[in-house]
Amino acid sequence: MNTKTCTADPRVGKSDGPAYEPGDIARAIQEIRRPLDVIRETQTSRMGVVVANQAAVQSPAGLVEAAQFDRVGTLPALYPEWLGDRSFAEAHGVRFPYVAGAMANGIATTRLVIAMGKAGMLGFFGAAGLMPDRVNTAIDELEGSLGDRYAWGSNLIYSPNESSLESAVADIYIRRGVRKVSASAYMALTPSIVRYAATGLRELSDGRIERRNAVFAKISRPETARPFMCPAPTEILEGLVRDGLLTVDEGRLAKRVPIAEDFTVEADSGGHTDNQVLTAVFPIIAKMRDELALEHDYMRPIRVGAAGGLGTPTAVAGAFALGASYVLTGSVNQAAVESGLSETGRRLLAQADLNDVIMAPASDMFEQGVKLQVLKRGTMFGVRALQLYEIYTGYESLEDLPRSVKDRLEQKVLGASVEEIWKQTEEFFNGRDPAEVERAASDPKHRMALVFRWYLGLSSNWAITGDSTRQLDYQIWCGPAMGAFNEWVKGSYLEAPEDRGAVQIAYNLLEGAAVITRAQQLRSYGVPVPPTAFHFRPRPLTVS
Repeated sequence: MNTKTCTADPRVGKSDGPAYEPGDIARAIQEIRRPLDVIRETQTSRMGVVVANQAAVQSPAGLVEAAQFDRVGTLPALYPEWLGDRSFAEAHGVRFPYVAGAMANGIATTRLVIAMGKAGMLGFFGAAGLMPDRVNTAIDELEGSLGDRYAWGSNLIYSPNESSLESAVADIYIRRGVRKVSASAYMALTPSIVRYAATGLRELSDGRIERRNAVFAKISRPETARPFMCPAPTEILEGLVRDGLLTVDEGRLAKRVPIAEDFTVEADSGGHTDNQVLTAVFPIIAKMRDELALEHDYMRPIRVGAAGGLGTPTAVAGAFALGASYVLTGSVNQAAVESGLSETGRRLLAQADLNDVIMAPASDMFEQGVKLQVLKRGTMFGVRALQLYEIYTGYESLEDLPRSVKDRLEQKVLGASVEEIWKQTEEFFNGRDPAEVERAASDPKHRMALVFRWYLGLSSNWAITGDSTRQLDYQIWCGPAMGAFNEWVKGSYLEAPEDRGAVQIAYNLLEGAAVITRAQQLRSYGVPVPPTAFHFRPRPLTVS
């Protein structure tokens, strides 16, 4: 493995002598690629550090022999590549245990995925909410730029209201040979995700099972993680084999492997989220993984990664300390120049504070009451979307709305009459899923839901295109990590929105996590590590 990576700004100094004072110790900790000896001064017994294997060190008085201190132990070099599970890099052909999440509606652009892939990381294209032809075009771009030389993937989202669309996108992935898929928002297994996971399974001569397709299951609760950690249900497999969508061998082998081998435990994040606390939910999912792997006698490892709230090196270091095989970031990439969000939207994100978020109804699962986390500052979307759900639960149809409620709805939220909005909605679904229009004709409440979903769906598009007339209606997915990130980069070269490159963000988060990890290691060995050592300052980094 090439570990000459993330070369720091040359202004960061090196520590060549024994470090006992807080400032010297903090500087020595920054040098993660140099082995460090933990030392104890002979006369005073104070603890410190020195560059390992140094025969003598320089002081103002001249050459001071190393015998003036005892070596208590040695910390080897630490590289950002080594923070996660080594099997993650091996299995997916990446250099770093870092994933850029699949922000929907193409906000995780092909440009973002390409940048991450060429930097030795994994990015997922944000296919959720896009039609099959747009997904096909994106795959063309990714294959042309990355091919099989670099790692990349795309998103498959649970679509209970549009199962035919989910099936069509899964079919594209199988037909086009997309080898990695991020499965998000799944509340139950569907034939589409099972088919993708099982396609290409084959048994080797030594009895091991080889997988063609890798599923990254994005989950936040044990009950949604368990089905992905178990073999596929027999009834789904039998149906797929019967319909000719899986071979008999694929159906047989699928009973011996889990649906997914990479699990992203999602904590308090932007978009669909259960607002979980990572330190609470991660150990539970990891324990379940261990129990199910033993129960099913799996021969291949199941990795558990972490996502949500990872906007600073400290948070990333904490995720790895929990045992995360990899980390996945979302909100901070949406604020990067490679994202599909408009410049106006990215500037709004760059102003966000820790508490500038709000939960709002999700367009794709509006009727089920599913919510997602969005930006509150600079937009009224969250408040207005909650008003829509309140109206939806309080009335049975648009015709039942009192005049005052209807007027407020049309003037303050929709910006047009409900009749006009229904006409646009009907035209949209006649081209996308005519069954929705047929259902609305006999179900007035469903017709109301579709009208409200018009606003919920277009609001994210207004944020992507930068429609200045609807800025107060921008739906921008955002978690608390965005506020933490903004505070961390304040005053640094990453503060300005136009300077936020996704790869530079990733390098700094990983480099900083390695520095903080080393600081904690030294502190646990008795070195008086100053608090300042746990604050990593963003700096331009390059990889060699």
